[in-house]
This record gives sequence, C-alpha cells and structure tokens, in this order.
Amino acid sequence: MKYACLHTHTVFCDGHDDIETFCRVAGDRNFAALGFSAHAPIRRKTGFASDWHLEEDRLGEYMDAVRAARRRWEGKLAVFLGLEVDYVEGLVGPADRDIRELDLDYRIGSVHYLVPPAGEPFTVDGSPAEYARGLAEGFGGDEDALAAAYWGAVCAMIRAGGFDILGHIDLIKKNARPREPGARLLRLIDEAADLLGRAGIVAEVNTGGMIRYGIPEPYPGLSILRTLKARGVPVTVTADAHRAEHLGGHYETARDILLEAGYDHALIPSASGCSSMAACCFKLVQHPVR
Repeated sequence: MKYACLHTHTVFCDGHDDIETFCRVAGDRNFAALGFSAHAPIRRKTGFASDWHLEEDRLGEYMDAVRAARRRWEGKLAVFLGLEVDYVEGLVGPADRDIRELDLDYRIGSVHYLVPPAGEPFTVDGSPAEYARGLAEGFGGDEDALAAAYWGAVCAMIRAGGFDILGHIDLIKKNARPREPGARLLRLIDEAADLLGRAGIVAEVNTGGMIRYGIPEPYPGLSILRTLKARGVPVTVTADAHRAEHLGGHYETARDILLEAGYDHALIPSASGCSSMAACCFKLVQHPVR
C-alpha cells in the first residue's frame, strides 16, 4: 500500500509541528503525497470559543505557506492544500459560499460539534468530562439520543455537500460507551452510507484515534466499513496527524481491516499529468491496499 495522508494539522491550528517538518518526515518515509487540512475558521460564524481552529486572520497566511511548500517540494513530494470544515446545521458547513470560493485542492467535511435541544454546544470528541456534561445537560443522559443527533448531523452534512472527503465518520465512539447500535442508529448509519455512495464522496479510514488516544480500531471500524463497501463508497487512509511522527501510524492495521471489509483498493492523491505543482490538478486515484 502506498502511503499518503490528506488529514494533517500543523501549528496553524491544533497541530504541534510546522509545515516544513511534516514535509520532511513525509519525504523521509517515502510518502506519495501529503495534504494539509487545517481546521477552518469557525468563531465568526458560530460564536463558539475555540483554541483549535485556524483564526480567520491567518487563513491567507496558511494557504500561502502550503503553496510555498508545494513549490519547495516539487519533484520530491506532492503537496496539497485543503481544509477540514466543521458542519453545524444552520451555522457553518463545507457548502458555505466563502468555503466553496477558496482556491483549495480538497475539503474534508467533519462533525465535531453537537448543539443539543438543551444545554450548551459541545464536541463529541472532546474530553470525557465535556462529553459527559453534554450528554447529561443536552440529552438528559440518553446516549442513544445523542448518537442519533450525531448521525443525523452526519447525514445532513452529506446532503448539503461541498466537500470531497468525509472525516472520521464514527468519531462519536471516542467517548461513547461501547455497545451494539439499535435499530434507529443502524438506519442512520445505513442512510449515511447510502448518501455517500450516491454522492461519490470519499470516506477516510482515520487512524488518529489509535495514534493519540489508544482507540483499538480506526474511524470507522470493521462493521461500518463493510456497510460502506456494500454501498460502493471509496476510501482513503489518513493519520489525522497532529505531529509529523504520526504520519503512517497504524496504517498496517487500517490495511488489514480494509481487506477484511472487502476493499482491495484505496484512493491516494496524485498530481500526475499536472503541468506544474504551482497549478496542481488534484485528483484521487485507486491503489491496491495490499
């Protein structure tokens, strides 16, 4: 399996290494490509306080820095410019005009936040204490209702569109109590897979939870991957890297789970056929998983 990563966070948001360090490590590890996906600005649209999103006044600086790295690494490493864009219904999403008008190679759409019927907005992958507070105050302790709200938001984001890759589809499992999903959740998971298949959106197999939190499987796990495979949803493997050393982490486990789920190919980014990396024609191409 060729290695690449389109889900990468640097010091421009909540990562710990700079762009050049990531490129150097990716080059040393013979990566086919590296994409940067800073958390898109969110504060002005939502009013949410955040110390892990790119600030609005640094968006241009971030984009220029990635493009400069593309020029420096031309002929050695394909470098791509992206954003990871949060979806909060009615407030922010990848389909927003300001996001669509940015000159990006790709966009990752992700659901981190829930806005419950009662209580304050919270992130499903925050600290266990934040999750427990959101569950208690926002959903009266009903974890099935919380999970349904999460999967409902994922489906709504897919319907709205505006992105190329769906980020960590089952991110909720980072804090949720492990259990078999009931009929309601299974219907929502199936709906998300159906929507992805019809839209042609790529699902990432994200090893970031394994790398940073000791979660025993990637996002998503085997059961959901089988559902995605049955709906013809293409996949790409990412590390959700917040440090350069994370690149390629647990990719062998991702490969094994993909094979068990029935996938024999995954997508990797390619710039082949471009006249130059300064005017890159980003595309995803099939590559054998084995």
